[in-house]
Amino acid sequence: MKLPRRRFLCWAAGAASLPIMPRHARATTYPARPVRIIVGFPAGLAPDIIPRRVGQPLSERLGQPVIIENRPGAGANLAVDMVAKAAPDGYTLLLIVTTYTFSVTLYPSLGLDFGRDIVPVAGLGLSPFVLVVHPAVPAKTVPEFIAYGKANPGKIDVAMPGVGTLPHVFGEMFRMMTGVEMQYVPYRSAFYPDLLGGQVKASFVTILSSAEYVRAGKLRALGLTTAKRSPALPGVPTIGESVPGYEATGWYAIGAPAGTPDEVVARLNSEIGTVVVDPQVATHLAGLGVEPMPLTRAELAAFIAGETAKWTKVVKFADIKPI
Repeated sequence: MKLPRRRFLCWAAGAASLPIMPRHARATTYPARPVRIIVGFPAGLAPDIIPRRVGQPLSERLGQPVIIENRPGAGANLAVDMVAKAAPDGYTLLLIVTTYTFSVTLYPSLGLDFGRDIVPVAGLGLSPFVLVVHPAVPAKTVPEFIAYGKANPGKIDVAMPGVGTLPHVFGEMFRMMTGVEMQYVPYRSAFYPDLLGGQVKASFVTILSSAEYVRAGKLRALGLTTAKRSPALPGVPTIGESVPGYEATGWYAIGAPAGTPDEVVARLNSEIGTVVVDPQVATHLAGLGVEPMPLTRAELAAFIAGETAKWTKVVKFADIKPI
């Protein structure tokens, strides 16, 4: 039986719209219940504070509570595993940190693949670091530090909060690009007392944690790890000004399980991007030493891909193994 042309066209148009309607309805009704952001770190640390600061205004924009849930463990990878196994519906999100870009290289036995299992959703912020030394170290600039390190190979003790942490890989990239051999000292607790006391001589630390010590003359800032200088430490050059191409930045973003609907990811990207540039939120983040990082989904995906390639190369070069 042949359908009349007009009737056929109407039927075809209606049939074509069928798969679109559920997606449209899903986008307009999301979220219909609370949204969780899983954080792989204990409460009170910067990776916990930042999503909490963003969570409240985000909940107002979404019309549903945004709950921050701390799940530390396995080098912060317990959170990745939890989100990767969650339903891909936009209700379980992950706080992404820089270390996740090389976790598959550092922890191959965990069976996790961050790049495969997590889809980038939205950027939150950038956290600049700075190379600091105890005043007893004679170097006052990055070139002088390089010269001092090469004249005293392996004699510069560098404090870090654990193997495979950002201060560790930032230091290893410095070694890779300068040839300076340093001795890394991992701490399970705060290392600042030993750094301030001179028991260890240097570290790569956040501006937030070190700025007051630098201003008081208790530590000397040699160079920022970022591509540009920071108003928080005016007059301190970047390491890249002496070591071309060196750039290392801590950052935070939001991810979701792979397979999360595009329209849900797009909604979250838009709302989170609006929140992080809100003047009140941006001011609060600046107080934490964090620069807002609003990125489109494509920009964030490209950024994470670049970070993954960079830090995987460093981890392999340094042959970093978790303890």
